[in-house]
Amino acid sequence: MTPLKIDLLINCQWIIPIIPENKILHNCALAIDKDRILGIFPQAEANKRFLAHKVEHLDQHILMPGLINSHGHAAMSLLRGYADDLALKPWLEGHIWPAEKLFVTEQFVHDGTRLSIAEMIKTGTTCFADMYFYHDSIAEEVRNAGIRSQIGFTILDFQTPFGKDADDYIHKGLAFRDRWNDHPLIKVACAPHAPYSVSDEALKKISTYSNELDMAIHMHCHETASEIQESIDTYGVRPLQRLNDLGILLPQTQLVHMTQITDDDITLLKAHQCHIMHCPESNLKLASGFCPISKLIDNGINVAIGTDGAASNNDLNLFGELKTASLLAKGISGDANSLDAHAALRMATINGAKALGWDEEIGSLEKGKYADIIAVKIDSVGQQPLYNAASQLVYTNSGPQVSHSWVAGKLLMEDRKLHTINEQNMIRITEDWRNKIQSGV
Repeated sequence: MTPLKIDLLINCQWIIPIIPENKILHNCALAIDKDRILGIFPQAEANKRFLAHKVEHLDQHILMPGLINSHGHAAMSLLRGYADDLALKPWLEGHIWPAEKLFVTEQFVHDGTRLSIAEMIKTGTTCFADMYFYHDSIAEEVRNAGIRSQIGFTILDFQTPFGKDADDYIHKGLAFRDRWNDHPLIKVACAPHAPYSVSDEALKKISTYSNELDMAIHMHCHETASEIQESIDTYGVRPLQRLNDLGILLPQTQLVHMTQITDDDITLLKAHQCHIMHCPESNLKLASGFCPISKLIDNGINVAIGTDGAASNNDLNLFGELKTASLLAKGISGDANSLDAHAALRMATINGAKALGWDEEIGSLEKGKYADIIAVKIDSVGQQPLYNAASQLVYTNSGPQVSHSWVAGKLLMEDRKLHTINEQNMIRITEDWRNKIQSGV
């Protein structure tokens, strides 16, 4: 049999395909041609079956789908450490929003987004959901870096450097969608900031556009107990019920945080097949509460995972987030079996893909899907010995061990060296921003 010519063959000691579930393959090879996966084969068979333009031998590595960071504010990496050890409301109203009013520009978003993308690539993320301003700047950095992203256009009732009111944000967002929605690495979502910052009238318009354009809705919701009480005082119902009444709860709705959940809330989430974007470290740092993900999963609700922005985390290492999520799930449920290692990895891969409407294309190493892949080198002292590749990824310090990253078959990082971002130049620009923000000018 004549070997089939292909672009890339990756021989790896361990492969975790995610689908089928709970599988760890040993001494296999992943075949890739152009931007797609051809399949996984025993190494001896693959080396006979294919003639690859490039062959990678990753003898101390775990190969798996790239991680999907389901919620963040990439440009806010420039505010990392700017206002720490505060609750959500004083953090936002007393520090973050005033700083954004002074400093957020197109260039701020370019530079902050590039910094975040570099950090995410270096810790295993190949796709991220973003919610911020100056969306063209975000999209340009996504395109230039070669990463994948759902970019949500933020909507608020009040003025910021980017817009004056909800109608202005919606108008600019829909125009942005027209420019970028056909890009292969980009999806566009509608991102009303939160129930407490967007009016009924604006939310009704958002529901209409989401239905007509089959556009995802990405929104902070039920983040704190005070948010719930304020909604009851103002509207007479909990925020989730208000969103339901306004037509916001849809199968393409992505609800971020959800730390305050009742059985009635779960009934609504199940009825509308909404997705939950769990951000455990941000919730812990802001003392916002605990999302009961084990209960959500037991009720058939799709739960993905995100880091939130670096201003409230303070890192974008999704592997670290997985460890926190798994430990929290066990502590909250009182069950050590809750969110085991394989379930945690699904939350950062196929569950995230499903939440973003990309599960037919990414999130697992299946034939025909895009080659969005990472390799993690398991050779550090803190990762020895290795008995179970999945648990090693979740419970040890895996983020800094990511060695290679591909998106749609394109190599973004090789042996920890970024291919599409000038790391030293980016750090110099970041230091300039730090000096500017710190001086207040």
